Amino acid sequence: MVVWSDPEPRVIHNTGWGVDMLGGVLKRDDTASDALYFRFRVDPLSDVANEEYLAGFQLFEGDEFRLAVGNAPEAWGYSAFHTSELGPLNKLPGEYNLNSARPEPTGLGESRPYELPRNHEPRTIVFRVQYVPGGDDLVTVWLGPNLEQRATDESQAAMLTTRFKANASFDQIRLRHEGGGNGWIFSDMAVATSFSDFVVVRFWQTWWFTTLAALVVVGGIAGRVRMVERRRYQQQLRVAEQEHALERERSRIAQDLHDDLGSALTRITLLCDQLRTEDPASTSARAQAEKISQSAAQTVQSLEEIVWAVRPGSDTLQGLVDYIAHFSNELFEASHTRCRLDLPPDLPAVPLPPDLRHNMFLIIKEALTNVLKHSEASEVHVEAKARAGALEFLVRDDGHGFEAGQKPGKDRGNGLSNMQRRAEAIGGTLTVESTPEGTQVQLVVPIPAATPGGDA
Repeated sequence: MVVWSDPEPRVIHNTGWGVDMLGGVLKRDDTASDALYFRFRVDPLSDVANEEYLAGFQLFEGDEFRLAVGNAPEAWGYSAFHTSELGPLNKLPGEYNLNSARPEPTGLGESRPYELPRNHEPRTIVFRVQYVPGGDDLVTVWLGPNLEQRATDESQAAMLTTRFKANASFDQIRLRHEGGGNGWIFSDMAVATSFSDFVVVRFWQTWWFTTLAALVVVGGIAGRVRMVERRRYQQQLRVAEQEHALERERSRIAQDLHDDLGSALTRITLLCDQLRTEDPASTSARAQAEKISQSAAQTVQSLEEIVWAVRPGSDTLQGLVDYIAHFSNELFEASHTRCRLDLPPDLPAVPLPPDLRHNMFLIIKEALTNVLKHSEASEVHVEAKARAGALEFLVRDDGHGFEAGQKPGKDRGNGLSNMQRRAEAIGGTLTVESTPEGTQVQLVVPIPAATPGGDA
């Protein structure tokens, strides 16, 4: 434990014998047998290299001067005075130079183990007194000791350590300076029962900081593990959603194959069976063969549409427009209706989900097929416009149209209903306007992340 301390800096200059600082709170006499540790810090304002003086942290017993540690009157170096022994390099009895990690050069290529005090080069000094009842006490001084965590008096380097004997009984502590120069600044003074009381424990070396750091590390690891697990879960969720979307698309393709190709191939089979029972040269047989040819062509067309719908390179806005152009040209190639295309060649690179792309195509296909079958138009105009966040298709013809209150026929009526249902399914708007001068079908569909591409 620390039994006395005075951490405040004190400027000591020409004090004479000095003034007691303890005030009777601590003493040791010739009967003591324990050990005490003393610490102080000095910042010399006097330079012993050119100023003769003495300064010291000294012990008094009453008015009797005992041991002092600092700068002896004749030593001219960090030293103890009023000791029971003479230092190896000292000349005045009672003076003992202190070993230093900064040995003093002699100018002849040699050095002495002690150090001269220099102006504004502070040093910390710790000394231990092992009290011996009825005899000289054992004194160990460390000049500039290691006071870091886990340091002990036994672990101090030999070049910092000085040992001698002295009478160190005391009941007063005085600070002294006499002679030339501007004195010394004493600070961080204390007396303790153990060397470990002077060991400096930094805040990052304390148990609470270590515990806090460990908790932070554990918390960081736990947070990192949680983040990794969360990312893994999100990745698994995305994969599951993709797999689910793929399953839905496969189901749709299977349904299309069943509805379109299945029914068409069944029709071809029935027609072939009927043809085998009739005379191949008859008019009826030729008609049946014609129907078979048409059904086969329709089957091939349906197959082409399905293949396009699942082809990876077709899932863009430009891919949809290009395929509508291809389909339109083929549909009206052999008819008397002229097909005019007004489609942009450089649409934004916007990806389209398969169901959105497929339903848009089927709506346009139904509109064009209605023109071919029912309108008796001489010309059909297919136009596409891309604007911010939406794609617009227009199909206009100059056929005879149909009146708003008039049913356009069974086939066309079902087709219009299917078109409206598909438009609602993809969040689009379908508008059909018909007059005796022609019919216009407008489809507007929102598209993701589209940029304006201008009118076609």
